[in-house]
Amino acid sequence: MPGSLTISHHESAVTLDHTDAERLATVLAELAYLLEIPGPNRINDAQLTLLCEGRAPDRAELSHWSRALATELKGRL
Repeated sequence: MPGSLTISHHESAVTLDHTDAERLATVLAELAYLLEIPGPNRINDAQLTLLCEGRAPDRAELSHWSRALATELKGRL
């Protein structure tokens, strides 16, 4: 995994290795699922707060963002 992702503060494209992109898409889709489901396996409010990194926790927004990004990544593979 090291070296497969390049991020810059400039307006350049971010590149991601194909295998890493597949894995990231799966993780993002699973995150969306765990945000949406009811029950004990759901991401709880404390975990949601940590995932939002100081922003106001918004379960629906994070779920939508995760699912949309997973779909976009999968569509590009």
